[in-house]
Amino acid sequence: MPQQDAQPFPSPPRPHARDVGSAASGSATRLEHSLLKALHRLAGDPPLNLLLWDGFAAGPAKARFAIEILDRAALFQLLRSPTISFGELFSAGRLRVHGDLSDMLVEIYRHLERARRSWPAWLRRLWRDRARRGANLADARHNIHRHYDLGNDFYRQWLDRAAMQYTCAYFESPDISLEQAQLAKLEHVCRKLRLQPGQQVIEAGCGWGGLARYMAQHHGVRVRAFNISREQLAWAREQAVREGLADRVEFIEDDYRNITGECDAFVSIGMLEHVGPDNYPALAGVIGRTLKADGIGLIHTIGRNRPGPVNAWIEKRIFPGGYVPSIGELMGLFEDGGLSVLDVENLRLHYAQTLEHWQQRYLAVLDRVRADYDDDFARAWALYLAGSRAAFIAGNMQLFQVVFAPAGSNQVPHSRLHLYRSPAAPPDTALARS
Repeated sequence: MPQQDAQPFPSPPRPHARDVGSAASGSATRLEHSLLKALHRLAGDPPLNLLLWDGFAAGPAKARFAIEILDRAALFQLLRSPTISFGELFSAGRLRVHGDLSDMLVEIYRHLERARRSWPAWLRRLWRDRARRGANLADARHNIHRHYDLGNDFYRQWLDRAAMQYTCAYFESPDISLEQAQLAKLEHVCRKLRLQPGQQVIEAGCGWGGLARYMAQHHGVRVRAFNISREQLAWAREQAVREGLADRVEFIEDDYRNITGECDAFVSIGMLEHVGPDNYPALAGVIGRTLKADGIGLIHTIGRNRPGPVNAWIEKRIFPGGYVPSIGELMGLFEDGGLSVLDVENLRLHYAQTLEHWQQRYLAVLDRVRADYDDDFARAWALYLAGSRAAFIAGNMQLFQVVFAPAGSNQVPHSRLHLYRSPAAPPDTALARS
């Protein structure tokens, strides 16, 4: 597995937290010292130091990690709304992390998970994130534009070179490359769908078109793929022409709610996070009217252990309008649609490994990102990738692949043998020739 740099914006390790020098004029007050201790305690006493600008520390005398708060206003921002302020302050350079960012966040997530159970009701209300459970069509277009239309060049710098996949890869062997693992994911999905030459496939939310083109090229199907990101669709269409697949793959700029036609297989990879539970009946209706009575479908989505909102800072700065379902909420989609769930696979640790690769590649081009955007943007995305990886390692986030079919269909797999008849990942030599 790739080794990540200690953190995206390196600073010297601080094994003895109380040696920190002043980063802001003036000493902190006794009240501010007490508030810092309270913040550390409410976070579950994680094994890290919280440091103030005058060198005062809360936490163990020696720790692997430290969070250095560089000005007085930053402290009060953290106390008022820690989930959103941590990201804002880190991006602005007003809060400095010492030690590996992902490893530190794993500790915070695990300790917070236990600590919040004992918070008083008023504090839970003050610090809770607000859930957005679905967007209308106009809001959906705006949200997608803010996240995916940052520019194809931005994503191309750190995603895989094989298929530009911005979703969890499948590391059937832990030492394969990111490119191999992403192609293995595509093949794994195709096997779950039991694709046959000549079939019709509908894909809801196609990203840069990697799965649609793979299905057409390697499984001989015809694909209609829907997306509302113009940047992604432009890339996907160019690649389809270049690969000689334009007659077998149609990329359509439209919302999933407007999908029509009929298909043998319905697939959605990484789109459900944009749908929200309030719109699950609409998606179930789309599946119900398009999927043939003997068809099969697959939804691949980030999930969580119990219902809850997306982190407020991620929702504000990175992933507007997003909602990550619990497994119970996800099952409601199939119940409402009269669909039978055939198989559920959790690829949580595969996503952690995917994100480790993305982090390594992102940090390698950090200076270019700074030049193309700005330092705040570069820091924000470094934190987003590190925090996402930490959430999968800590178990806060899951990755579900759900295979389903119309309830009355008996054209369903009798076993999982068809998934493992041969390796899903191509060998390195085959990838080099492609």
